[in-house]
Amino acid sequence: MSLSSFKTISLQRFSLNFAANIIAALWMLVGSSRAFSWVKPTFMQFAVFALLALGSNVLFSWLTADTGSIFNEQGLISYLIWPTIILLGGIILARRSGNQMLVFVPVVLWLVADSLLVLLKSALQFLGLRGWLPEWSYSFLPLLFLVLFVWQTLALIWIFTRRMRTPWWERIILLVGSMALLTIWQSNVADQPIFKPVLVQPVLPEAALYAQPTLLQQALGDIRSSTAGRTDWYFMGVAGFSEQDVFRSEIDHARQLFDVRFGTSEHSLALINNTFSWMDEPVATKTSILRGLKTIGRRMNTDEDVLFLALSSHGNQDVFQLANPPLEMENLDPAWLRDALDASGIRWRVIVVSACYSGSFIDELASPTTVVITASAADKASFGCTNTADMTYFGQAFFAEGLRSNTSFAAAFNEAKVRVSEREGFMGFEPSEPQMVVGSLMKTALPAFEQVLFDQTRLSQQAGAPLTTAAEPPASINSTVTPAPSTQPNASP
Repeated sequence: MSLSSFKTISLQRFSLNFAANIIAALWMLVGSSRAFSWVKPTFMQFAVFALLALGSNVLFSWLTADTGSIFNEQGLISYLIWPTIILLGGIILARRSGNQMLVFVPVVLWLVADSLLVLLKSALQFLGLRGWLPEWSYSFLPLLFLVLFVWQTLALIWIFTRRMRTPWWERIILLVGSMALLTIWQSNVADQPIFKPVLVQPVLPEAALYAQPTLLQQALGDIRSSTAGRTDWYFMGVAGFSEQDVFRSEIDHARQLFDVRFGTSEHSLALINNTFSWMDEPVATKTSILRGLKTIGRRMNTDEDVLFLALSSHGNQDVFQLANPPLEMENLDPAWLRDALDASGIRWRVIVVSACYSGSFIDELASPTTVVITASAADKASFGCTNTADMTYFGQAFFAEGLRSNTSFAAAFNEAKVRVSEREGFMGFEPSEPQMVVGSLMKTALPAFEQVLFDQTRLSQQAGAPLTTAAEPPASINSTVTPAPSTQPNASP
């Protein structure tokens, strides 16, 4: 049947026409010309689906936008170009065939399909933001979104070329050309979404420049010397990545846990990289970390005191990220950290590294007098680094839950490992496989050290101090060394 003989009868009720157009679009998306039997191309249907498609695209852009993004008029215009082109195509087809009923057919089918597919993309984006998709899907989603965008237009071209009995070679040329044009177009307008982030170059206030040396000196000065004849625990926390609050929050929770429950309030230090803490806390650099370790080493009795070192950030193989723009920093590597610990003179060490691929630190940090606990194996990512989270998966399970209900690091770690595994399994993530290695001498000494540490909990109970210092598991949890793209996994590589 030719386009000139195409006829359609609108139904009496708007809702029936609305439903018929949805069915028509579904037939179109599977490449069936049955779409022409269902489509109801009235002006009212065109107007409604134009608004629905626009609203769907605004929703999708909002879901994919970074925090602080603003409405981008150019992105809206970039989107409106395509339905305008489709509408013009319908007008040309109607004039060439002498059938005015064709004017709104292409654009109605395209707008309905666009609404359905963009709502599907919005649902996937929402699930991704909540961390409810399997890990493997995140690298696949950007390609899927591009395919869906191209598919709806190619499907429209396909059913019209079939209806017009276009020769097969012309169909191939038209489809391949359209696919190339759409792909190139989408790639070139990717930086012009409807909601666009405001790019702000980080600026270091002059006051922060002068405050940092004072903050570090004051923090180091607050560390007291140990008491002779007894074992004292010292705490040092490092939050490495400034642009996500979860790392600062995790170290703050861990420090509060040790200061309040384990009695390290005069023996603790936190070095924090965070966009909003320049005026409040000393930043974490190789210099400040080394100075902190050496200060603790001088204040403690290295024969009988223990350092608990907690590090939280993004990571990679043999990399613990230190980032705090606009300051340029070098990342930590396990060899440097081992040298810094040795230079400090600190003998007894319990080290927790909460980062992706943190198991790669074990071989270098391990020693007879050291416990090394990592959030993942050397070749595995860890999870839970989102802007809305209080702690990472491992940090929540180990600091907030494991150490709260156990009286040994091994028991706390084993409980945390089970909790993390259950949570990752529920989310469909590849297991991070947390690790714990205890040195030969530490195996003998650790029970006595733990007794001193966990006895502080009973003293805190008797004094009426709160027993819980970490937040309950956040409703939504989500890491990469680079800023996350739209629909990112909540891993922290």
